[in-house]
Amino acid sequence: MAYRTRVFIDFWNFTLQWRDRAGAARIDWPQVPRVLLDQAGTRLEAAGIKEPLTLEETLVYASYNPATDSKLKGWLDGFLDKQPSFRVNTRERRAKPRTIHCASCGYENGQCQHCSAAFRWAPEKGVDTAIVTDLLALASEDAYDVAVLLSSDADHIPAVEYVQTHGRKVVNATWARHGFDLATTSWASFVLDDVIALLTR
Repeated sequence: MAYRTRVFIDFWNFTLQWRDRAGAARIDWPQVPRVLLDQAGTRLEAAGIKEPLTLEETLVYASYNPATDSKLKGWLDGFLDKQPSFRVNTRERRAKPRTIHCASCGYENGQCQHCSAAFRWAPEKGVDTAIVTDLLALASEDAYDVAVLLSSDADHIPAVEYVQTHGRKVVNATWARHGFDLATTSWASFVLDDVIALLTR
């Protein structure tokens, strides 16, 4: 019996660390699901599970700022979402006013002292919630046996614990020296640093 597998990828968690670890090397996105599935299968085999993993879907979760990320949004929708097995879930980030606070004297300032432009930031919204929701919802629909979760974010731990107590296995793909708590909570884990060459275009 094959183990139905869904891959969950936290886009920014993956790509920001990739830049630090792989330098100018580019990710071979169409190959990512196969590499992750192979690594997860190796972990299952090490535990004595011989059944193969079959890929059901690759879910990618990304946020973008409409003011600055139009090219990224076009690539996510026009290229990545069209690859076999991929479904891309995007969330829009909205810039909000930001105040800088000095911890020493308590002074607060909301604009640049040089040009008077207002400080603004665009926090990521909804990506972690979307991942958790899909992990839980798809498990409740019996849509997978194994989830490969590419993230280092400890916010996913309660969802991982829940689906594992209901008969699913979560294999965490993470970076070395990142996401220790999520990796140890998951049924198994592997380090992405070891497969950079396989993921490089």
